[in-house]
Amino acid sequence: MRVTGVVQAGGKSSRMGGAPKALLELGGRRLIERVVGVVGEVVDDVLIVTNTPDLYRFLNLPMVPDVFADHGSLGGIYSGLAAAPGEAAFTVACDMPFLHAGVARLVVGRAGEADVVIPRADDQLQTLHAVYGKGCLPHMEARLRAGRLKVSGFFDEVCVLEVPEAEIARHADPALVFMNLNTPEELERARAMITDE
Repeated sequence: MRVTGVVQAGGKSSRMGGAPKALLELGGRRLIERVVGVVGEVVDDVLIVTNTPDLYRFLNLPMVPDVFADHGSLGGIYSGLAAAPGEAAFTVACDMPFLHAGVARLVVGRAGEADVVIPRADDQLQTLHAVYGKGCLPHMEARLRAGRLKVSGFFDEVCVLEVPEAEIARHADPALVFMNLNTPEELERARAMITDE
């Protein structure tokens, strides 16, 4: 099964002061470069969902805009999946500095087993570190058109495979892998941790 990597870079970064989170530096590299580097190790091709493509041209990757403007993470996931040339999309956020190739491979490797393959950690489904198959598109679209934007809202209509925290922990610390950066304080904390990589 061909899985396309989809990096979500369409957020407004309001809690980070408005600067695009994806371009913030961490350990000498921009966040999005770190994320694309890991995703590119695991999948056949990578694309970026963004409404500001000029910011990311330096990556030389295909880019697509949100199909449904201002429809949150569900809108971004839908846009990337609809544009993906593969049968499924491994979707991640652009602000996850400690993505781990082993964990990504664990999730992507099970792509053919369900419509959604998603890790559960800290008793939460990690919707922005998950594989979504093309069969999810009509269910996502119906929710988007109805303004019901909770990502997991359509899960009872498709086949979902959860990857348990214990499996993830064999590869890396789940608290780190799924960490995302929303505030300057979180960015500083990540910068302090980067020396431990």
